[in-house]
Amino acid sequence: MSNLNNKADVAAIRSAFPILNDTTAYLDNAATTQKPVSVISAARNYYDTMNANPLRGLYKLSVAATDAYEGARSTVARFINARESEEIVFTRNTTESLNLLAYSYGMNFLKEGDEILISIMEHHSNMIPWQQTAKRTGAVLKYVDCDDQGKISVEAFEAAVSDRTRIVAMTQLSNVLGTLNDVKTFAAIAHRHGAVFIADGAQSVPHVPVDVQDLDVDFLAFSGHKMYAPMGIGVLYGKRELLEKMPPFLFGGEMIESVTREDAKFAEVPHKFEAGTVNAAGAVGLDAAIKFVRSIGFEAIEARENALTEYAFKKLAAIPHLHILGSGRPEDHHGILTFTIDDVHPHDVAYILDTKDIDVRAGHHCAQPLMKQFGVFSTTRASLSFYNTEEEIDRLAAALGELRKEMGYDDPAE
Repeated sequence: MSNLNNKADVAAIRSAFPILNDTTAYLDNAATTQKPVSVISAARNYYDTMNANPLRGLYKLSVAATDAYEGARSTVARFINARESEEIVFTRNTTESLNLLAYSYGMNFLKEGDEILISIMEHHSNMIPWQQTAKRTGAVLKYVDCDDQGKISVEAFEAAVSDRTRIVAMTQLSNVLGTLNDVKTFAAIAHRHGAVFIADGAQSVPHVPVDVQDLDVDFLAFSGHKMYAPMGIGVLYGKRELLEKMPPFLFGGEMIESVTREDAKFAEVPHKFEAGTVNAAGAVGLDAAIKFVRSIGFEAIEARENALTEYAFKKLAAIPHLHILGSGRPEDHHGILTFTIDDVHPHDVAYILDTKDIDVRAGHHCAQPLMKQFGVFSTTRASLSFYNTEEEIDRLAAALGELRKEMGYDDPAE
């Protein structure tokens, strides 16, 4: 396990990422993380040494591809403590995983008058599929709001859930506020009302240990590209008894057991959900990314990212005219600081920072209802990873401190 409070260890970690350098401060990790050499090499090695269609051929290359692909599935299962690898479905990303659930579970097991409960802080990927499901089934979509500190209380959740609730879908960690929701408690409450609980782990799985058996969530979705793996590979975890009941989402090759002129018999879980040629290289890259994360250890990752968050929070909170959304406590932000600057559009903030080689995200962050609740249309977001440095945060704070002057505002000396 690395000591990421040691500058030498941080430098060693950074050296594993070819794109990282001292010129550009990459602070958009909630959107996608950078990729270490081990992940890039693993994906390339797949194409160099075993490129063939997994699960379809009996020749050596195809067998090797199948072994690598299924090995990645086992690695993911161990990583999130699924009971068996068959509970892991590979998709393209979190969005596809959640859409799979909306179509395959929601549209088949909901009826008019049933309720779907989501939080106001959901990414559009965990909102629009349920809006569409409600429209098509006659179910009612309900929201549980957070307070002005970005927290959802147990009392608010219990008031929102009812005996008509059939699905609860909630992010474990907000991509805007950095709030870490207590999904274990919320899942237990949902189960008492007979609902299934779907956790969006896109932002949590890369940064905190996630144990699906301990949390007792029924489904968990996350993306590889947000945890140092290639783009185009995602995961849907589901309890096997639920996956068994769900019909396939896509139809075609590889997801069948047999086909006649009139009908088809589908493959077993999880393969019935993985139609067509799969992203084997992406799965291999995800396997390597998980091993990379484990080599550092979540204890070190969390300690480093919490320290960076506190450092950045204090720096940004001291800047006049800058307002951080959500909690006033840095420990509630988990690497995500979303903010506004008086009289300056977030797009201008991001553009000016880009001229100084500082990469941040500006916009509504695919969370427009949450933006509306906080009374803003758009914000700027800086998001951290363990490979970021205090020097990069200093550069960000210094640039933000001068930004209004660069825009022509004559602020009095503080």
